[in-house]
Amino acid sequence: MNEGVPLAEVVRALHGAFVELVVAPNGSDVRIASVGLVEENDIEAAQPTPDLCLIVGVPEQAIAVWLDELALRGPEDRPRALMVKGSSTALRHASRSSGVALVTVHAQSRWERVLSTIRGVLEHSTQRLELDPIGDDTDLYGLAHTIASLTEGMVSIEDERSHVLAYSAAGDAADELRTLSILGREGPAAYLRRLSEWGVFDRIRRSDDVVEVPADEELGIRRRLVVGIRSIPDASGGVANLGSIWIQEGRQPISSDADAVLRGAAAVAARLIKRIIDAPTNETVQIQRLLGARGGGVDIPSLAAALSISPSGPAAVLGFAGVAGAETTHLSAVLRLAASAFHRSSLATAMGDRIYVLFPGETAVKPLESWARELIARTEARTGTAIRAALVAPVASLSDVAAARYEVDRVLDRTTGENRVTTLAESRTSVLLGEIVELVANHEHLLDPRIGVLRAYDEKNSGAMIESLGAYLSCFGDVRAAAIQLHIHPNTLRYRIKRVEEILGADLADADERVLIELQLRVSGR
Repeated sequence: MNEGVPLAEVVRALHGAFVELVVAPNGSDVRIASVGLVEENDIEAAQPTPDLCLIVGVPEQAIAVWLDELALRGPEDRPRALMVKGSSTALRHASRSSGVALVTVHAQSRWERVLSTIRGVLEHSTQRLELDPIGDDTDLYGLAHTIASLTEGMVSIEDERSHVLAYSAAGDAADELRTLSILGREGPAAYLRRLSEWGVFDRIRRSDDVVEVPADEELGIRRRLVVGIRSIPDASGGVANLGSIWIQEGRQPISSDADAVLRGAAAVAARLIKRIIDAPTNETVQIQRLLGARGGGVDIPSLAAALSISPSGPAAVLGFAGVAGAETTHLSAVLRLAASAFHRSSLATAMGDRIYVLFPGETAVKPLESWARELIARTEARTGTAIRAALVAPVASLSDVAAARYEVDRVLDRTTGENRVTTLAESRTSVLLGEIVELVANHEHLLDPRIGVLRAYDEKNSGAMIESLGAYLSCFGDVRAAAIQLHIHPNTLRYRIKRVEEILGADLADADERVLIELQLRVSGR
């Protein structure tokens, strides 16, 4: 099965009123699996490119020159499509010659909104739910088109911040508000004030009712229906506002049963949006595969291209522990921003209660340690949560990143945070001793039954032989130091140690006996 989404599907998702596929040398079914913003510096630096490049702030002449250079590369080393605002004859010719498709977008489109929409198409196109109110499997775009066909209106589905997530076809009947919303622009201020005065936003957040918004001929705004998208109540009865569904009336009146359709669609949309929120994105899955967390073989060059990082050269891996639950999600977002500010190509992901950051091309240990310490100090001061980190650097290549993450986990598993940022070299004793103790504990034939006998003696006689033996060994056989630690007379300890030797049948003057028994005590005390 081919990876990615056909270019034609991406274009359809953005809708023909705002985008146009103007050149398709290899047809409109070329697969798009990754997308990214590309600036002039990225072109000059010959960075690896995603399948679909959104060209931001690059002069047309520079784009044409770049396409000419791409024509000399193999198909696997060039993007499959470029997206630009406007295209000249020369640019279209360069596109055909290079074999790279060319898509134009509306001049007023906001690149971050276009990028967000395309990522949504790529990340969730294969995610389907069984949608009983509609009777079919779909995604948010499919849901928008289904609602439109049932209600005779033009549909947009928005998140809780009024950002458009999906929409149906509009034709030439879309009013200014709909057009600006889809382009990522704010609607007419006077109309938005009116909606607020009418209490439209408050009503859809507080109830499941469908709200009618009358037309405003003066502002050129057509009649609308809107319903809130609200989550299923949790165990405490709480309901989260996930967004809204809007139907704009077109040339035909909205159907009479639109209220019922909208209420059912809101329930469907709530499950879809919740799944989108909970599901890992394509980028997250790719980062986790690179870190060796998803099993199977890893195609490093393909993953590097999808993540827009160099497939060759060194790297560093930093792991954070000490957070749990909702804190992990929040801290992951904070770390992603902080890491990107420190190192533009960094990649962050949360797995379980740990967060990992990959720094491609980074080999300097000291700057990374300093950055991590400062970040941990700021985060702990703000949240009161104790966080610790383990660093592996340098990592020879991306092929070694999975092994580096395993080393990070080894360190985090066996350290407690006395040193907020550490490495295997700095914590080798704790790590190796902890692993040895766990190995012995997990293999019954390696356990010394004499320790169980001594523990049973203590339980039967309310004794303190185990505690006394542990103190004696930790003080290297210094009876006076161990007695002070135990708050007993040295002669009492001497008696206890003699009795321990009798029970164990061991000579604690023997170095091998001492090593074995101390290790067994650690296992027993786990």
